[in-house]
Amino acid sequence: MINDFFDGLKSYGRAFRAISKLGLWGYTLIPALITLGLMGLIGFSAYGFSDSLGRLITGWWRWDWGADVIASIGSWIGGIVIGIIGVLILKYIVLIVVAPFMSILSEKVESKLTGVKSTSSFKLSKAIKDMLRGLRLALRNISRELFFTLLLLLVGLIPLIGFISPILIFIVQSYYAGFGNTDYTMERRFTVKQSVNFARQHKGLMIGNGTVFMALLMTGVGFLIAPPLATVAATLESVERLEEAGYLEAQDDVFV
Repeated sequence: MINDFFDGLKSYGRAFRAISKLGLWGYTLIPALITLGLMGLIGFSAYGFSDSLGRLITGWWRWDWGADVIASIGSWIGGIVIGIIGVLILKYIVLIVVAPFMSILSEKVESKLTGVKSTSSFKLSKAIKDMLRGLRLALRNISRELFFTLLLLLVGLIPLIGFISPILIFIVQSYYAGFGNTDYTMERRFTVKQSVNFARQHKGLMIGNGTVFMALLMTGVGFLIAPPLATVAATLESVERLEEAGYLEAQDDVFV
């Protein structure tokens, strides 16, 4: 699992070289614009609703003394909660909406690795199919991720051990982000159930891929290339695992 985790991290360097070598930066434009718009919406919502949620959280405080401090803390907590949920929702919306473009990108990279000519092109019927699969997987994953995230938020209220809550929340979100990025490769040969099993067998790889993806989402510029870069990184590692399992034959890595 540890080796898989570090493979997931290191694959981003190979992904950058792969995109450059194949001239695929054009695939980053539409996902970048989509992500930019969604990030702006989430940020505006977090700013606008943090005070309201803060007042709700601190509504139990009935005394005058310390009211300002409690209100500030409540607003701060409200902003964090909305921010966490916002990033979680943003991640899935991005994965669903850009699925048709990322599927093509993933197949082109796999084609280069395996030597099997890619026949992928944008077709409306396939785009709808990809988005429906992405929606199905997202609904499955978001319900589980929300459960674990809310549970860990409660853990954060426990003295002495509460400090580990943000770390564990980030790991959970990274796992499911990596899972979504990897499924662009899995969808060509696996059912959703089989894709779930693959993710469970390679938890470290999912977390490693998702860690960089989540870090990029939270930066000022990196989030613009997070979906395509994470997709290619996940494709490179997934093809290797599929080769080891006998699902396909890959050539030597041309992106080292």
